[in-house]
Amino acid sequence: MNLSNFVKRLQDIMREDAGINGDAQRIEQMVWLLFLKVYDKQEEKWELERVDYASIIPGELRWRNWAKDNRDGKALTGDNLLNFINNTLFPTLKNLLIDETTPLSQAIVKNAFEDSFNYMKSGIHLRQIINIIDEIDFDDYEERHAFGEIYETILKSLQSAGNAGEFYTPRAVTDFIVKMVKPKLGEKVADFACGTGGFLTSALKELDTQVQTVEDREMYYNSIYGIEKKPLPFLLCVTNMFLHDIDNPQILHINSLEKNVRDYKEKDKFHIVLMNPPYGGSERESIKQFFPTELRSSETADLFISVIMYRMKQNGRGAVILPDGFLFGTDNAKFAIKEKLFSEFNVHTVIRLPNSVFAPYTSITTNILFFDKTNPTQETWFYRLDMPDGYKNFSKTKPMKIEHFNPVMDWWENRQEIENEGFYKAKKYNIEEIKNKNYNIDFCGYPHEEEEILPPHDLILNYQEKRASLNADIDRILAQITSMLQSEN
Repeated sequence: MNLSNFVKRLQDIMREDAGINGDAQRIEQMVWLLFLKVYDKQEEKWELERVDYASIIPGELRWRNWAKDNRDGKALTGDNLLNFINNTLFPTLKNLLIDETTPLSQAIVKNAFEDSFNYMKSGIHLRQIINIIDEIDFDDYEERHAFGEIYETILKSLQSAGNAGEFYTPRAVTDFIVKMVKPKLGEKVADFACGTGGFLTSALKELDTQVQTVEDREMYYNSIYGIEKKPLPFLLCVTNMFLHDIDNPQILHINSLEKNVRDYKEKDKFHIVLMNPPYGGSERESIKQFFPTELRSSETADLFISVIMYRMKQNGRGAVILPDGFLFGTDNAKFAIKEKLFSEFNVHTVIRLPNSVFAPYTSITTNILFFDKTNPTQETWFYRLDMPDGYKNFSKTKPMKIEHFNPVMDWWENRQEIENEGFYKAKKYNIEEIKNKNYNIDFCGYPHEEEEILPPHDLILNYQEKRASLNADIDRILAQITSMLQSEN
């Protein structure tokens, strides 16, 4: 099968269907069908391994029994296919009976379909889509390997699918972070807003190189943990894990923020946490009750930082991608969160990323914070990664590549301060300097001859962050003055 234009073939057929509106729905339609195909192939493997294996999917609803077209004129198509999908397949899978004894590998089917929908109106077009997907032969090593490229194509398509693009993190970024954190077999890697599983698959790729024995492989199978509240990225993530031979992927379809952080026990903590939490949005007001008063923020990224702090094991380590607003923000919640982070964790490195890494989702400049739960922070290195030569911006056709991180990887093991045309590209700041700045850690930023013009949404968010920080600084100064005056009386 020619896999190079696989996604394009599917999208071209769907564009002719009256029921699908836009790339986001096309991707959703594609993904639940791919999930069923991949799951059926996994079940074939489980049936060979376990003589008593019983599928949670009723026999007539398994991919092999309704999707395959044997070219004998008996395959479901047209109105009959639509009726089967809409009135039998979906209602049944959405209402599968599961409980705490149901294996994750089976419970995932119901979780995957709870929020999925069939958008297509033409049973003829739907049959064409199913036949193309069924052509993939997962028994063929080359095709299974090549499916990774198809998957990457789907993920990159998310960038142009409206707000669906928010859960796509460029693979170069996740691979770089994993290389710096260096996960080892036996450690468990978590992402509490895992999206399509980018960090988890990068970690699996790194851990797979360490497997040498049967025991190692068992540790590999149990090395990842993810949470994703949105249905489409959850479904993509689960499918991704199956393709990486994780039979019981510990991926939960819930909201990480809907639990009191003070209730986490040792069993809920992880050796490594890697995240690109959603930012620029807000959760409902009631979510804040799950956090200590001083850590309650309206910004989702701030709340996820608190979750990370409560869910990291002693001597654990992590990395998180955050917008500039977290660095320069000094409003009460951000101040308290950073004070806790720097006093209870060792924030050893901050990498300033060039603009457009996450375009078109956001043009706000982002940063990677690396930290571990060993000792309180004594000093923090800041490093500005500049745009590579020949690039003005990253784009869909010119994405960031892992080799663009070579300068910071070369610097990482032999750190030195770097000054360029009067601006620091790399510099170390001690904790007293950081405290004296009220945890405004906007160091080694990008010098601009003129202010960058951001899209309206990003511009408003940027100014809101700066206004909140300035107001907080004014309030602190006034409180200090008031305290001094009261002590004189």
